[in-house]
Amino acid sequence: MVYLAIAAFSVLTLVSGMLCWALVQQRKALAAALELNADRFRDVEPEMMLTLKVLEPVVVAKRESRSARVVADRLPVMVTKMVYQRVMQEVAEEMAQRDIQVEMKIEYR
Repeated sequence: MVYLAIAAFSVLTLVSGMLCWALVQQRKALAAALELNADRFRDVEPEMMLTLKVLEPVVVAKRESRSARVVADRLPVMVTKMVYQRVMQEVAEEMAQRDIQVEMKIEYR
């Protein structure tokens, strides 16, 4: 019985040692990979972006469109998409009038 306990303890110690060694190796590999990426992006300036979120698109649609008043409560997702498309169109027109080149897209998060 004592020999069995000693054998089980020895096996557990060996497995624990192997797991610790594997963890150390993974940490070394991760640190090396992060250092490579840090060197690659060290001289790159961050890119500035402008994000616009319409806080109450259904309310805007109801205020701006007679037909939206009828369908906004039944089809809020479609109305929200249409509001974003319209806002994007109006911003693009304003930027074109000011001769400012922009790249716009709608992102889903």
